[in-house]
Amino acid sequence: MATYLEFIQQNEERDGVHFSWNVWPSSRLEATRTVVPLACLLTPLKERPDLPPVQYEPVLCSRLTCKAVLNPLCQADYRTKLWARNFCFQRNQFPPAYAGISEMNQPAKLMPQFSTIEYMIERGAQSPLIFLYVVDTCLEEDDLQALKESLQMSLSLLPPDALVHELGYEGISKSYVFHGTKGLTAKQIQDMLGLTKPAMPMQQARPPQPQEHPFVSSRFLQSIHKIDMNLTDLLGEMQRGPWPVTQGKRPLRSTGVTLSIAVARIVLFTGGPPTQGPGMVVGEELKIPIRSWHDIEKDNARFMKKATKHCEMLANRTTTNDHSIDTYACALDQTGLLEMKCCADLTGGHMVMGDSFNTSPFKQTFQRIFSKDFNGDFRMAFGATLEVKTSRELKIAGAIGPCVSLNVKGPCVLENELGVGGTSQWKICGLDPTPTLGIYFEVVNQHNSLIPQGGRGSIQFVTQYQHSSTQSRIRVTTIAQNWADAQSQLGHIEAAFDEEAAAVLMARLSDSFSLYPQFMIHLRRSPFLQVFNNSPDDSSYYMYHFSLTMIQPILYSYSFQGPPEPVLLDSSSILADRILLMDTFFQIVIYLGETIAQWREAGYQDMPEYKNFKHLLQAPLDDAQEILQARFPVPRYINTEHGGSQAQFRLSKVNPSQTHNNLYAWGQESGAPILTDDVSLQVFMDHLKKLAVSSAC
Repeated sequence: MATYLEFIQQNEERDGVHFSWNVWPSSRLEATRTVVPLACLLTPLKERPDLPPVQYEPVLCSRLTCKAVLNPLCQADYRTKLWARNFCFQRNQFPPAYAGISEMNQPAKLMPQFSTIEYMIERGAQSPLIFLYVVDTCLEEDDLQALKESLQMSLSLLPPDALVHELGYEGISKSYVFHGTKGLTAKQIQDMLGLTKPAMPMQQARPPQPQEHPFVSSRFLQSIHKIDMNLTDLLGEMQRGPWPVTQGKRPLRSTGVTLSIAVARIVLFTGGPPTQGPGMVVGEELKIPIRSWHDIEKDNARFMKKATKHCEMLANRTTTNDHSIDTYACALDQTGLLEMKCCADLTGGHMVMGDSFNTSPFKQTFQRIFSKDFNGDFRMAFGATLEVKTSRELKIAGAIGPCVSLNVKGPCVLENELGVGGTSQWKICGLDPTPTLGIYFEVVNQHNSLIPQGGRGSIQFVTQYQHSSTQSRIRVTTIAQNWADAQSQLGHIEAAFDEEAAAVLMARLSDSFSLYPQFMIHLRRSPFLQVFNNSPDDSSYYMYHFSLTMIQPILYSYSFQGPPEPVLLDSSSILADRILLMDTFFQIVIYLGETIAQWREAGYQDMPEYKNFKHLLQAPLDDAQEILQARFPVPRYINTEHGGSQAQFRLSKVNPSQTHNNLYAWGQESGAPILTDDVSLQVFMDHLKKLAVSSAC
């Protein structure tokens, strides 16, 4: 029989769902006493090589307030050809196409292993994918050249039928110039570009003939396979902005106005902060620094509120049109990501920050956008809609993630909102197999309303989206969990607690929550809660890519004593005869212990009799390469050793159980001391225990 841990892992691998509680308290009163809310982490398009889409329409419940999809949890009567939904228990007739079903001849949607199923449906002609590159030409020459090369490379990776900018005049480059100091409405842009349809004369009674009048926007958008050479030449001709930059001043960037003109899947490449027009975050005078956390706390960031409001307006307009905004900000200074963060948050776009466009992490990250799955399709989805349906004992509190509300009320929607609430449907403009949303629920079953023994609560997630092949698809995931009486079955509820999923929430300490304090102390030390030495742009970037690995980095140890093994993120794990591999999400750090570093310096790995040492040195390099190939965005790679200049990346993340204040415990087998005044996990735990038994609690 599978343990709860195995059950949790199976659910995540099969359905992309991670619940904080995998056995649910059977009443609202009992649920509030658990402190941690009933919630789940949902990856709507989790990659499943073993899940080919079925080419027919889903079967829906006939009740107008329900419309749930037929799933393995429904009760089917094969004799009368009726099925009852597990949410509202409405009895429905199977469609005529299901006349031949029986217990021995079941459709896939009724089989238990297909709790997640994907439908490929016909929804008329779908528009091709549209990509629009927005390029900052105020870059340094080497940065601009590197960016141009990356953009030219990307043309060969785009889908062949994707629409891109078309010159419209053979042999002549035509440009449209907009004033960067004031905003433009959609109507003004249409008029300037000549996209407004001419009025039809009243006397024309014949029907329109589109063959004679091609769609006006085709002057700007054409299939990539038709104009590949023209666009490559255009990118090659791109030059730095000709406007001179006076010494002591910043280049004039009108990023806010530029984004308001762009439409489609917008990919912004910027190398500095906007300095004029709507969305500006700093003036052009270099002597006036860009806002810091201190300025924000003192309400001294004069451009921040207006810039954020402008970006929110852009994001809302973008989501209305099912477009998304990707932002690549590469500069040594801040570029205004704090103000622009909502553009990625609301539209489901990517946000990538780096030092330069001429670095390997940016080039590899940008190229990875166009990677393909096991079927040869791009890992992209567009115009997605997520709908959540629940059984009557549950209601939806809200969602947190790259989504916007569609304001669809219903019987399963809770009045008290959490995150983006007040709805059972959300729009996600840009999606791929990695984004994860937090969906929060509340048990509404009253304490005196008993649930039958063995009763189960149900949740269904329905994701409709446009596949990168332009097909319309619907992915349906249906989950059921057991109810338990907290008074008599508290042990079952505690045992089914998922510590990883709940690490971003709050919990009361118990033996079943042994790892939870580790997550919480590392969360307190993480850049999510600590802004020291981080700019506002840095913090916005970290929050956008929030993940469990960033809360508590992963540490692996390599030695002659056995295969690589995960070890505690603690100073006691830093031993002289070990190699450590640390994954902090944005950095991959390989650290050689003092003895290992001395052996490598002596060249033992080059001697035939020490082949095992050579293999030991190579093992973490191979594992690091696997992470680098799979991670988005591509992390920074650091290879250091004991006493090395970059060993700080390793020392700053581990739990300081041994410091300069307790050197008596330091030895060859007890780890290395950390020079810090931060509290250790043991001190944190002792403090929590005192609070737990004090009268104040």
